This record gives sequence, structure tokens and C-alpha cells, in this order.
Amino acid sequence: MEGEDWWEQLTDKLCATVLHTNQINYFYSLSFRKKPIFSTQAHVFQIDPNTKKNWVPTSKHAVTVSYFYDSTRNVYRIISLDSSKAIINSTITPNMTFTKTSQKFGQWADSRANTVYGFGFSSEHHLSKFAEKFQEFKGAAGLAKEKSQEKMELTSTPSQESAGGDIQFPLTPESINGTDDERVMAEVRQNSESRAEPIQSALPFSHSSTIRKHWEAQLATLKGNNAKLTASLLESTANVKQWKQQLAAYQEEAECLHNRVTELECMSSQANEVHTHKTELNQTIQELESTLNKKEEEPERLKQEVDSARELQAQRNSLTQKLQEVEIRKKDLEGQLSDLEQRLKKSQNEQEAFRNNLKTLLEILDGKIFELTELRDNLAKLTECS
Repeated sequence: MEGEDWWEQLTDKLCATVLHTNQINYFYSLSFRKKPIFSTQAHVFQIDPNTKKNWVPTSKHAVTVSYFYDSTRNVYRIISLDSSKAIINSTITPNMTFTKTSQKFGQWADSRANTVYGFGFSSEHHLSKFAEKFQEFKGAAGLAKEKSQEKMELTSTPSQESAGGDIQFPLTPESINGTDDERVMAEVRQNSESRAEPIQSALPFSHSSTIRKHWEAQLATLKGNNAKLTASLLESTANVKQWKQQLAAYQEEAECLHNRVTELECMSSQANEVHTHKTELNQTIQELESTLNKKEEEPERLKQEVDSARELQAQRNSLTQKLQEVEIRKKDLEGQLSDLEQRLKKSQNEQEAFRNNLKTLLEILDGKIFELTELRDNLAKLTECS
């Protein structure tokens, strides 16, 4: 029993390895064959399947995340590779919703992969751009789904192809005996022929002409419906042929995968499997240790940030107080300056008045001196005369 369990585990792991290798080859062939519609850089996370709460990083650094359009399946995909490891292959469906949980982080749930993906971007602009593209391609996926549903409804009627390539309708009671409308038309024609003479003798010519036009309109409507059904049948036949080709391609791909699994089963051994498993466990332990160290360093970093914030707050309060004191001092100086300006203006007015008075006195003094000079001259003349 233990040997059988070991062999089953080995087979499952080999199958997973082959599928992973084939998926990477498909990604690389897709990336070389078609250019991405939109690409950006982001840190990729995946929800912890056990707790459904914590985020688990799937890449050690920012990786390229791209939107691709798969024309073969008519779907849009979000694809991301980390060196040779495919970390995301998510098909966008109309039911998906991309949610912004912060300024630089967004997430969405993939029901097919049964997980939740999260992206951490370097800026809010990159997050907004990615969300816009997600909504755009989500709408395009919804339109593609509606078109495929319409085609499925149109191809619900079975069709067959003849050897010469012409379409032959299947033999049914309706095709042999005619449809209900055709049988009614035949009965109406027989009745109208068998009763032509009584109707012509009993009704006017205008009434029989109206009946004839009515049945001609009904016949034209039936011909139009028949043409539409024929076109729908042609389209459904072409779709069936395309689906058969896709089914054959999928079967061939499955057969190749099965052959590859068989080859790997023959080439593998128990020692290699144990060594590979041990290496994976060591890598997982190292990743967990590094994550634990980061978690332990985070409280200290947060404490330092809190202390820095407190210091900045104290400096801010001190600067605010000094600014208030400076404003008070400024108001005092402005008051003193206003007082000095008033005093200066008053002093200037007083000096101007003093100058005016002095000028008046000088003018009076000049007049008196002139009078004294005239008096002296007159006295001198009187002295000479006497």
C-alpha cells in the first residue's frame, strides 16, 4: 500500500510538472507570437489558501504583468512570469470585479483558480490605469460571451453536409409532408380550387382578389422566414466545423501531454524526487524565515516612525509659538512706526510754520532797515542844509 501511495504521489507531481512546463511554453509562445495589449510593473500577491486572510508574495521583486488577447479562444487573459515560473494566468470574465483597497493596492477573485490575486503598484497612477484596462477588457469579455451565446442558440438546429459541399436538410416528417404552414397553404389551395366556381358565383370579383392578395402576402412571409432559417443553418454549420477543428486540436494536445507524462514517468526515479522535494522544502523554509524577519523588523520600524512623528509635532508646536511671538512683535513695531510717522509729520508741520514766521520777520526787518536808511539820508541832508 505504501508503494502504491508513493507511486500515485509521484505520478501526480509529474503530471503537475508537465502541465506547468506546457503552460510556460504556451506563455512564451504567446508572448513571442503576440504583443501584450497593456503591460505594467507590480508586486504580485496571492491569498493564503489556509487562512484566507493573509497575503503571500509570489515574487521577490516587481514583475511585469500584461494583458493578452487569445484570439483562438476569444478571451482576455492577465499573464505574469517570474523568470521561468508562471505566477498568474487568469482569464477575465464578466463576473470579475477589480477592487482598489488602498492608494497603491488592488485585488480581484478568480473563481476558476479558486484564489484571490493582489497587486502592489509603485504609484496611484499605475493602479488607476490597470483598473481602467480591467474594466475595459471585462466589458469586451461580456460582449464576446453574448455573441457566443447567440451563436449557440442559432446552431441548436442539427445540420448535415453533403458530399459535394451543399447543405442538405435532415429528413423529418415536416420535410416530407411539408410544414404546418405549407400544409395549410395546400389545403387552402385545394379548397379554393374545389370551390372556385361557387365562390365566383357567390362573391364579387373584388372580394376574391383581396383573398388572393392576402394569401400571396402570407406566402411571401413564409419565403422570407425560410430564407432566414437557411442563413442561420449555414452559419451554424460553419460554427460546427470550427468547433470540430478546435476539439481535434484539444484532443491532440491532450494526447501529447499524456505521452509526455509517460516519458517522464519512465525517466524519473525516487532519489531525484526526494532531492527535488527536499530542495523545495528548503526554499520554502528560507522564504518563511525571511518573511518572519521582515515581520519582526516591522514593529521597530513603526516605533521609529512614531518617534519621528512626535519629534516633528514638537518642532511644529515650537515653530508655531515662535511665529505667534514674531507676529505680536511685528504688530508692536508697526504701532511704534505709525507713532513715529505721526510725530515726524507733526514736527515737519511745526518746522514749516517756523520757517514761514521767520520769513515774515525777515521781510518786516528789511522794511524797517530800509526806512531807517531813508531817515538817515534825510537827516544827513538836513544837516548839510543847516
